[in-house]
Amino acid sequence: MPRFFVDAALEPGAPFELPEPVLRHVQVLRLKEGDALTLFDGRGGEVAATLSSLEKRRATVRLGQHLSLERESRLTIGLVQAVSSGEKMDFTLQKGVELGVSFFQPVLSERSVVRLSGDRADKRVARWQDIVVSACEQSGRNRIPEVRPLITYDEWLKEAPPDAARLMLSPLGTQKLSTLAEAPSRAWLLAGPEGGLTAKEEAAAMAAGWQPLKLGERILRTETAALAAVAALQTLWGDFA
Repeated sequence: MPRFFVDAALEPGAPFELPEPVLRHVQVLRLKEGDALTLFDGRGGEVAATLSSLEKRRATVRLGQHLSLERESRLTIGLVQAVSSGEKMDFTLQKGVELGVSFFQPVLSERSVVRLSGDRADKRVARWQDIVVSACEQSGRNRIPEVRPLITYDEWLKEAPPDAARLMLSPLGTQKLSTLAEAPSRAWLLAGPEGGLTAKEEAAAMAAGWQPLKLGERILRTETAALAAVAALQTLWGDFA
């Protein structure tokens, strides 16, 4: 059944006019009057709806029952991803949503190929947030993970939350997930860009309390490393277990 995010209050039993972006999707999918769909506002739960009228520039649905469905993991995962180039960053965000990441923090590190600032940075973050919303529609999540504003790597190290496991993905790391003392309820992962973090950046992270984590004996690409680590966390302590 098609699922769509709407940034509006959804009152069960009331008519609701679909916003223009959702209307376009309805038209592309060639839905017809009487077809069922699901709406969610990103704050939890979802609402069953029936397409009651469909015109060229307007569509209305009849809202049904609100279903208090939660599909979030018991493990809250934040991903600090150094900005990667091309479609790699988009892929990481999309698949991170599917795997259950709760927060995304893009950072600019020394080896980040893409350099963004000002309006360009704001527009890119907005685009990344749109990718996250689309991934929620596809994956069934009813809460929208936040893509936080783009900041520098050094700025992030100063702001890193103290109440979570802080794990830095590093080919030079010696610690494995199985050796962590206890299962966390919150975890942050730090992944470098193409070429990885510099030795100076890794040293700064360790000085700030980040634990260098090794994923096997092979060197993983940036878009592989973060997603593999998220899947491993979910397997050990999240909703994969």
